[in-house]
Amino acid sequence: MLVTSAIRQTIRSRRIIEAFNPKEFEYESGNIPSEWEAWIRGRRKDPPTMEEILRNEEYRKMIKIHAHEIEQKEEIRKKEEYEDGLVAQPVQTEVKGHASATYFGKDKLSPDPSSTAKTFQPGSWFPENSNKKK
Repeated sequence: MLVTSAIRQTIRSRRIIEAFNPKEFEYESGNIPSEWEAWIRGRRKDPPTMEEILRNEEYRKMIKIHAHEIEQKEEIRKKEEYEDGLVAQPVQTEVKGHASATYFGKDKLSPDPSSTAKTFQPGSWFPENSNKKK
């Protein structure tokens, strides 16, 4: 950072990354390693080393592997609890509509009008086949 004495203004230095081959690889948000992102935004003083980036990438892979293993163990535990009767199976429900709707429990729209309490549902209308020859 530069500080000018006459104005007492702080000017931040600009940090830029140049792509090795910008025609082959276009950078998008999320494609830049977080270590470089932190350096660009001034959250860290020194740029990251290649060893640091590779070490952190390996660490992230290990975390994903451990998380997947824990998910598998949890699924096995749930299955065993369901089989032993310790936990009730989740109920599979099918939503068919609200009971107060005039079409509740009906598979098709009816051409006849219907009424439920204070509501009125006009019958459905289907156009006639227009394959008439003149």
